[in-house]
Amino acid sequence: MIDALFTNSDYVAAKKMLDVSLLRHQAIASNLANIEVPGYKRLDVSPTFESQLSQAVASQNPDSIASLQPRLAVDTTAVSGRADGNTVLLETEMLKLNENTLENSVETQMVSNSLNRLRMAVTGKS
Repeated sequence: MIDALFTNSDYVAAKKMLDVSLLRHQAIASNLANIEVPGYKRLDVSPTFESQLSQAVASQNPDSIASLQPRLAVDTTAVSGRADGNTVLLETEMLKLNENTLENSVETQMVSNSLNRLRMAVTGKS
């Protein structure tokens, strides 16, 4: 029974999304740290990861979800409006940071709810 909780595709997907939000947070931090570096290109989680995750979740196969590895890539949609070629915009990064923080909160709550159900099943207390 306990194994079923930790191998549930929704639980595995929520944990994977926590990994993604951590990686995205690291990318945002790097982008902000390099905002004045000439020629620096904005980083984000690879855009192919989202489609791969959607396919894996649709298959309801926890192993395929768990095997996905998010990675960082240069954001090809970011264009430079500056003479030095840097593609990082402070406003965009702050917006992405707020979005990522909210997503992380939701994902953390999803994982916590699963663990709380387990605790309630074991102890009989909420």
